[in-house]
Amino acid sequence: MQLIQHFFDYLLLALPQFCFGYPFVMAWYWMAGGLLFYVTHERHLPPQTQPPELTAWPPISIIVPCYNEMATAEETLMTAAASDYPNFEIIAVNDGSSDKTVEVLNALAMRIPRLRVAHLEENQGKAIAMNAGAVLSNHEILVCIDGDALLDPQTLRWIARAFLPSNVGGVTGNPRIRNRTTILGRLQVGEFSSIMGLIKRAQNMYGRLFTVSGVICAFRKSVVASVGWWSPRTLTDDVDITWRVQMSGWRVVYEPNAVVWILMPETIVGLWRQRLRWAEGGAQAAIDYFWPLVSGRVARGMSVIYIDFVLSVTWAYAMVGSLVLGLLWTFGVTPHLMEQGLALVPAWWGLTLALTYLVQALVSHLIERRYERDMARNLFWIIWYPLAFWLLSALTSVIALPRAIVLRRAVRTKWVSPDRGLR
Repeated sequence: MQLIQHFFDYLLLALPQFCFGYPFVMAWYWMAGGLLFYVTHERHLPPQTQPPELTAWPPISIIVPCYNEMATAEETLMTAAASDYPNFEIIAVNDGSSDKTVEVLNALAMRIPRLRVAHLEENQGKAIAMNAGAVLSNHEILVCIDGDALLDPQTLRWIARAFLPSNVGGVTGNPRIRNRTTILGRLQVGEFSSIMGLIKRAQNMYGRLFTVSGVICAFRKSVVASVGWWSPRTLTDDVDITWRVQMSGWRVVYEPNAVVWILMPETIVGLWRQRLRWAEGGAQAAIDYFWPLVSGRVARGMSVIYIDFVLSVTWAYAMVGSLVLGLLWTFGVTPHLMEQGLALVPAWWGLTLALTYLVQALVSHLIERRYERDMARNLFWIIWYPLAFWLLSALTSVIALPRAIVLRRAVRTKWVSPDRGLR
């Protein structure tokens, strides 16, 4: 019994320390990488609206998979067609929509000379729609956007520039939130700038990206073909294709000037479903690449992002475990160490994390104001992000891992129209 008591004593000490230490260390890790990327890649560039001129602009194919997008397809495709780029085509793939997407796309094809439309007879999943668009495309560079994404006029120029190094096989862009009518929407503005933006910059500097943004990414067609196209067996095809491209020796880079404006969930249910899918897709990738990792059959630098993912899932379980212990304490179950007068959570931890996150928000504002001049007005909402989204992230990760392990994967992962928020 004494041995068991000692085990639980050490566990009680380790849980809160890891819950505090992991986000604290990683916040400074991401900030350091983000600032280094800014100094070396962004600081001396011309404004985002004035990309540097190239001697030649390679032709581009924009692929837009559509499933029940009758409400957003026209705005998305008209905006894409207005891109300031000399040579590009648009391929919209209707993935067996059950609404009036067919009629909307056919009508748009009559109005937009650059647009071609393909119709799949039944809903087969986003990956199949992407593969169909890629096969039908005429050009080597494939730019992939979602059916609600609004491309910035200069995005194609920045993407073409990012492909200048011959070892770059993929590029991920910079999604910006355009629906901000609720608290959830405003919190996600902070998430995409102060969290995701910094992480992608840092990962770019440290060598490898965990994933491209599915809503705005680009690949060389020959590279995608060489790794077997997009897989229909994964919940997050963007994570899977990113790993396969990088493991084959190609670089995937972050281009923050490739801006796209997107809609995000603004309801609790919609946000929960989205984040659970993201977490389960990440867990699937971790399972798929476990043996290649331990056997040494992964590209250089991939082990770093894999270990970080494992630590993030471990942190999620630690957070939920600490929450359970806190509830037990509330109902009168006092830990042995606390009976001896030992404080498991020092009072200064909470303040330290809050100040660290505030510094991170200020750093992100310094970097991201290049893309949104009014970022400062969102700082109030950014500092509240950990309170709501850390718990959401922990719960979805804890649920997603056993689902990814136990549930049998479908041959083709279907998709549904996501919650696009309130506008």
